[in-house]
Amino acid sequence: MYRKTFYLLLITALVHVVSCTTTPVTGTRSFILIPFSQEVQLGQEAYRDFLSKEKANINKDPKINEMVSRITKNLAMKSDMPNLKWQTTVINSKEANAFCLPGGKMVVYTGILPLCKNEAGLAAVIGHEMAHAVARHGAQRMTQQLVLNLGLSVASVSFQNSKYRDLIIASLGAGSTVGILLPYSRDNEYEADEIGTIYMARAGYDPNEAVNLWKRFASMGGSQQPEFLSTHPYSQNRAQRLSSLMPRAMAEYKKSPKYGLGSNL
Repeated sequence: MYRKTFYLLLITALVHVVSCTTTPVTGTRSFILIPFSQEVQLGQEAYRDFLSKEKANINKDPKINEMVSRITKNLAMKSDMPNLKWQTTVINSKEANAFCLPGGKMVVYTGILPLCKNEAGLAAVIGHEMAHAVARHGAQRMTQQLVLNLGLSVASVSFQNSKYRDLIIASLGAGSTVGILLPYSRDNEYEADEIGTIYMARAGYDPNEAVNLWKRFASMGGSQQPEFLSTHPYSQNRAQRLSSLMPRAMAEYKKSPKYGLGSNL
């Protein structure tokens, strides 16, 4: 009983001290328990570890690196965190992927370049990853996990005298993963799509290419697990959502210097 009360009081205290932030561009409100400075530090440490392990695969092509660096700089200047120490490293890999760690440290795999097709397509990818850092999605997920772990601890104490305790806790864990963490991750992806597309439009890259990028991803085909079990939305759904964003994105694009589609990759 006392342990249950302690956990409940701890959760209540955390909710009271939590930082409520407003995400730029979308205006989404979110609870974050992780201080920004700690978030940046964790991202930098993870980035160093990753580059140390992938040292042999770091791309050295000056043309590719100049282009990636230039696009990153152009987007950063139009982002809501222009003074963050943005950095993008290109990794030689067949994987069509990219990611951003908290604090603005990004990685682009060469496998995604053919799908980008041109500089605007690459700007859509980098803008999307940049948006994760600006929206502090990493800190949001860490906060979720902290609160979820506390909740499971409370449930564990509450059912400690039940013969079904282990089954209940396992069910709560699985239900929380599917019902909270994964859908929230998909929401993060949609939000990053929106923010990143606005950033590329502000930077002068044709935002319509963000829609075309996800159409190209969708055309790749392949088997997909049900979306409710996936951390990422289906590519065709992302393209449709971005299509509805185009009036706003094009309004930003009209006010910007024009790079258009840029050079082909």
